[in-house]
Amino acid sequence: MNDAGQSAQPSTNWKLTLAYDGTGFHGWQVQPGKRTVQGELQAALGRVTGQAPLPQGSGRTDAGVHALAQVASFSLSVPIPAGNLSMALNRTLPPSIRVLEARTVRSTFHARHSALAKTYEYRVFLEKPWPWLDMRAPGRICPPFLAPYIYVYPWPVEFSALNEAARAFVGEQDFSSFAASEPDLAARCLDADSGDDLRPLPHPGFRTAPPAIPTMRTIFSSQWEVGECQAGPTYIYRVRGSGFLHHMVRNLVGTMLDVGRGQLRAIQIPAILNARNRAAAGPTAPAQGLFLHSVEYGGAE
Repeated sequence: MNDAGQSAQPSTNWKLTLAYDGTGFHGWQVQPGKRTVQGELQAALGRVTGQAPLPQGSGRTDAGVHALAQVASFSLSVPIPAGNLSMALNRTLPPSIRVLEARTVRSTFHARHSALAKTYEYRVFLEKPWPWLDMRAPGRICPPFLAPYIYVYPWPVEFSALNEAARAFVGEQDFSSFAASEPDLAARCLDADSGDDLRPLPHPGFRTAPPAIPTMRTIFSSQWEVGECQAGPTYIYRVRGSGFLHHMVRNLVGTMLDVGRGQLRAIQIPAILNARNRAAAGPTAPAQGLFLHSVEYGGAE
């Protein structure tokens, strides 16, 4: 056996659980000339281990979206204890990205392909809690340190109407009406809220259309809760599902807030779903209120 064969190390598959503040990033996915979470993590792995695999995330959070427990997987042929890797990465990563856990997993584990369910959380600060009779009167002031992590909503919203609308999304349904509709959507791939379906696109010279993105998703639970902050109560939407289309959670929230303030009725939600048309649903809620809460694997690690 030659020297190269003697020194070769077996490859080890790793799983990282990360938390990050998405405010200063152009989302998870590496993009030329832009600061991204995936790019920062890849660079940190290079500095720590001498290898720079591209970490695969459980989903691609958009610019400004945060994560409480994003999951990434990658392979390394450098032997390093899990605790040392976690500590070393946290020393070299920017403070807005933290490794919560690092551990080795079976070779078949993949952060996205192995995921069984994901939970997202969306936070809303009500300037004018329900009921608010005089819309000209000044409302509550959102603390500036909270503003990057919550949607400051200017209208009163009825809590019971929000939950009535939220229940209509539970089950396996076509969520075309709640998928992103950017003009350049056909020129990109999707991944969780963000989206989950990554499909190869045809060569730019081809005249064929890109493959259709499946829009059926299963929502296991969908509900609003009342939370607390120093400035008073907030509304928190938590949704757990098999996967999510690009901007889907933010579009669900924007539509439900329209229901909560009386612009739509919850009874209209089934018709909006059946329309399979983005124009039938409400606006897209801002990115800063959205958090990837957790990812479930059911023992796949």
